Amino acid sequence: MLDYLVRRIARGVVVLVGLSIVIFGIARVVPGDPARIVLGPVATPEQIVSLQRQMGLDRPLVVQYGRYVDGLLHGDLGQSILTQRSVNTDVADAFPVTFELMVSSLLLVLAVAIPGGALAARYRGGWIDRTTRLASLLGVVTPSFVIAICLQILAGYVLRVLPIAGQLDPNVNFSATVTGFMVVDTLLAGRVDLFLDALLHLMLPTLALAAATAGQVMRFTRSSMIDVGRRDYVEAARAFGIPERVVLFKYMLKPAIVPTLTILGLEFASLLGNAFVVELVFGLPGIASYGVRAILHKDLNALMGVVMATGLFVVVVNLLVDVAVVLVDPRVRLRHAAP
Repeated sequence: MLDYLVRRIARGVVVLVGLSIVIFGIARVVPGDPARIVLGPVATPEQIVSLQRQMGLDRPLVVQYGRYVDGLLHGDLGQSILTQRSVNTDVADAFPVTFELMVSSLLLVLAVAIPGGALAARYRGGWIDRTTRLASLLGVVTPSFVIAICLQILAGYVLRVLPIAGQLDPNVNFSATVTGFMVVDTLLAGRVDLFLDALLHLMLPTLALAAATAGQVMRFTRSSMIDVGRRDYVEAARAFGIPERVVLFKYMLKPAIVPTLTILGLEFASLLGNAFVVELVFGLPGIASYGVRAILHKDLNALMGVVMATGLFVVVVNLLVDVAVVLVDPRVRLRHAAP
């Protein structure tokens, strides 16, 4: 198990090194001078040169990359030219908003997609199967921003039952300072009214973000369950008179969940990409919104900080998924340990 983890961690480090090289190169070749963008169109050439020297942009690319890697190794992502704050601080403030949205979406996927896929496999060809397949197909093929806008129109303007933007009512003055998660911090503060308000604000973004992932997970769970259901030991369990509920969730779902866990880990990481458009539609101050502003203003340190933070997050998620798969199916560890 230790060797398995070491190999996975080594691969993750290689991925992060490659990612740092790629994003550094892209950030340097994108048209536009960051110093000129910061100073504005009325800046003199002398002021621009002075700021370029201050930002280290006048040095060779190899030197600039070396300084950047040195900062990464010391946990320093640099300073944002847009907010004039440390990128570490900006990312630490923005990432909990996105992570809260992703976790709520994952919980919704686990609560709906896996049982839905299992029931679709159990009643294959029936109305439950047809309904779940249609719902999963719509979730997969429909872009997240389209779902988000449709939910806003339906819930915010037609039915008027849910808020369509922000984390709390705009007239409320409350900031998430303990954990960064608005739902958790309002509860820790003893504000049940704000906790319920935060939950209501989180519902529509969660539905919009979870739709595509739920569709994929439901389809994979159904396919895996059907494949496992054809195996001899399942037929033997049924022949011995074991209740169908036990056969479905004990003898079929556990081995079928291994490929589902793999795709679930990949889909959870992809939620970060879909969150970019969902956060913009619902006006959430998360890492995605911060990254978009960094791109528009060519804030190099902020842009690279967002990419590296998200890259580290994806690597960690994939590592956790690998560990979960090994714990569920020890044959994976044995297979990798075989000469």
